Amino acid sequence: MELPVEIQWESRSGSPKQAVGKTGNISGSGLSIEIPVRLQRATSVKIKVKIPPEVTQSPVELLCHGRVIRSYRQGDTRGVGAVIDDYELRPLALAEAKAKRTRKV
Repeated sequence: MELPVEIQWESRSGSPKQAVGKTGNISGSGLSIEIPVRLQRATSVKIKVKIPPEVTQSPVELLCHGRVIRSYRQGDTRGVGAVIDDYELRPLALAEAKAKRTRKV
């Protein structure tokens, strides 16, 4: 199942970076993500995956903290494999409300 993904990391100079893509696969310990950029191995990442109600009965957001363990390119597709060090599942309404409060600050 392909799900929308937002991934965030810091560049080597420390500036925040972000990309959007889609999941390749997800397991309890990691995931693969198709994104249009190449990330270095060991890059710390924050990943948001929106999981639709068709999968979980109500929309939730999977928030992961992890690190890149590989980058790949297959034809025109680029992506990364990342290990999940920590995660949280939040109801999507709660996640969206928190994002709105953060943007106002």
